[in-house]
Amino acid sequence: MKIFVLLSRFPYPLEKGDKLRVFNQIKELSKNHEIILCALTVEKVAQSSIDILSKYCSSIEVVKLSKIKIYLNLLKCLLFTNKSLQVAYFYNSDAQKKIDSYLLKYEPDHIYCQLIRVTEYVRKSNIKKTLDYMDALARGMERRIEDAPFYLKWFLKIETDRLKRYEHFIFNDFDSHTIISEQDRKLIVNVNNDEIVIVKNGVDYETYKHGEANKEYDLIFTGNMGYPPNVDSVVYLVNNVMPLVWKQQPDIKLAIVGAQPVAKVLKLKSEKVVVTGWVEDISEYYSKSKVFIAPMQIGTGLQNKLLEAMAMKLPCITSQLANNALGAIHNKNILIGNNPTEYTQHIIRLMDDVNLQKELAQKGHQFVKENYTWEANTSILEKLIISTQ
Repeated sequence: MKIFVLLSRFPYPLEKGDKLRVFNQIKELSKNHEIILCALTVEKVAQSSIDILSKYCSSIEVVKLSKIKIYLNLLKCLLFTNKSLQVAYFYNSDAQKKIDSYLLKYEPDHIYCQLIRVTEYVRKSNIKKTLDYMDALARGMERRIEDAPFYLKWFLKIETDRLKRYEHFIFNDFDSHTIISEQDRKLIVNVNNDEIVIVKNGVDYETYKHGEANKEYDLIFTGNMGYPPNVDSVVYLVNNVMPLVWKQQPDIKLAIVGAQPVAKVLKLKSEKVVVTGWVEDISEYYSKSKVFIAPMQIGTGLQNKLLEAMAMKLPCITSQLANNALGAIHNKNILIGNNPTEYTQHIIRLMDDVNLQKELAQKGHQFVKENYTWEANTSILEKLIISTQ
């Protein structure tokens, strides 16, 4: 089968969750199908990134979006329409013409869209198509309203309403739909949301493989540090949890590892808090750490960082919000906190008990191996695509 994959950004390097998901899906689908990749971009895509995707795609088309047109389109949509700004950001008529021409040129059997950001381009197409909502964007936006600065609240409220409408509106234009977790499926506002198929993520077990190393950090948090839910999480961790931890164990050291740290994250740096920015091999930092912690307070979707840490046999602490998507069992293969006191208790407990560290790490590793592989979960997507033809 010839599958046309339409994305809102080029899926490499793998510093964002949407890129990681679709890169591995492309890799798996390419074993049995011909993949034509079409990716929108604002910045120039490195040839090295294109070369990596060329291993799995028969053709690659990169559609450059004009920044000026993006800003004009956003202003127009904000003032004169009720369209989602996330959708408006990625849509313009020039790109539409190019994508239409690619569909005529390649004559794909199926179109696979990741995220509602790109659905305007193909919603009227007669070609069978699948939409990967990935996660509930509208709900994720809504969770950011409460803690947002006053001057952003109005904007987030407007965009939340628009996203909810659009998530509902676009549903019937697609033959099949996928999403990352049961929690996110329930948050899509549509009477038929139970028809959305859950396609979980996996882990690259060759990259995220347990190895012995000297422990330089007691705690580690990883992720794109320009992404608001990650920023919120580490600010909460450093400002609300760590002072309680340091009262009991003042030498505990935390590493915040990930690309594009914003000013709020950089300000967290201290003798006890390391902020690395982009690193070539994040698995090295997992190996150098004792405990992984992700006290996620906002956001949706599945936290790939938890899968990676558990794959590398790190004992993990997280929030109920993050674990709702993951599905691990508290006190068996993960520890769940609900407030700074509980997070502190979990951290101190693990620091004081090496045997508990090992037991939790082993059971967490077993959990992800049984539930999160790219092969098994992408096969669900593949069967769904085939069934719609």
